[in-house]
Amino acid sequence: MKLKYACWMSSLMLAASLSGWAESPALEADEKLPLDKIEVPPGFRIEVFASEVPNARSLTLGERGTIFVGTRTNGSVYGVVDEDGDHSADRVHTLARGLFMPNGVAFRQGDLYVAEVNRVLVYRDIESHLENPPDPEVFVDGLPRDRHHGWKFIAFGPQGRLYIPIGAPCNICHSEDERYAAISRVDPSGQNFEIFAHGVRNTVGFDFHPQTNVLWFTDNGRDLMGDDIPADELNRAPQEGMHFGYPWCHQGDTVDPDIGQGKSCGDYTPPVQNLGPHVAALGMRFYTGDMFPAEYKNQIFIAEHGSWNRSVPIGYRITVVKVEDGQALSYETLASGWLQGRQAWGRPVDVQQLPDGSMLISDDEAGVLYRLSYSK
Repeated sequence: MKLKYACWMSSLMLAASLSGWAESPALEADEKLPLDKIEVPPGFRIEVFASEVPNARSLTLGERGTIFVGTRTNGSVYGVVDEDGDHSADRVHTLARGLFMPNGVAFRQGDLYVAEVNRVLVYRDIESHLENPPDPEVFVDGLPRDRHHGWKFIAFGPQGRLYIPIGAPCNICHSEDERYAAISRVDPSGQNFEIFAHGVRNTVGFDFHPQTNVLWFTDNGRDLMGDDIPADELNRAPQEGMHFGYPWCHQGDTVDPDIGQGKSCGDYTPPVQNLGPHVAALGMRFYTGDMFPAEYKNQIFIAEHGSWNRSVPIGYRITVVKVEDGQALSYETLASGWLQGRQAWGRPVDVQQLPDGSMLISDDEAGVLYRLSYSK
């Protein structure tokens, strides 16, 4: 396994930062991560695909195979390349730095879209310029600047519109600005901003069903109601204008004790599946490949980042929700072990299928990308 950094990397990165861009050479991977602690079903295997990707968060895939990685706390965006196709990255390009929580990344027609808190940037023809990225253009501007739930996941829908969530600017509150706690979208030109779904506290992952094109998304439940409620949610939005309950109703059946008086959960769309309480369900993708067993085809893989204030930690794993005809059939753990007792050495953030049917998992705690593969 070969990525990629040695002890002198910090001085190299410092020098590169002074010139504006940084590129990492191909060096040996960090072998100290306790991958033997990760439990997966028989036939599955997890390995480090790319090490030294600090604060690796949301993922997207370019047409030429570049894996683009957003971050939340260090302001950088990366382009990760496996040049020789051996399932281990050779190079990590730092495409941007100093951005405002550039968590979300999306790719369309050769261009990389990066979501900051208050705007979306676009880097044109990015895979032709990994070593010398162009200056970005502003694609969408004027979004709220609140840091609380301000980081974004973005993705293009089947009709070429870019979906952009804006989280609630609080733990629990109602804002008169209807852009908050909602999923919005713009057309391919960046114009015609419209709200698609309401009552969404903080989604940091969504995908479109490969057969129906319906939007499915994860949503993080509120804090400070106890260890076991409310659950995080998996939701389905087959049409625009639906309301999923926040801030009045949680997990489909629990009226908010602070501001929900007089409200009824029956007035809102319930989750398709309640996930674990406070698991911080983030990135999700429908699996469409052929490498994994057939039972996983068109099913949902979810990265659960892990609870931050639960008395007994939960999450820190990859789960699968199996669905059929718009309904959830099961919710089960596929990969776990990043949490050992009460200590976590890694925190999954996003998942991204590769062309060969394997799947990447980002980890912002360890600063790496893993590759999950399967063989009989």
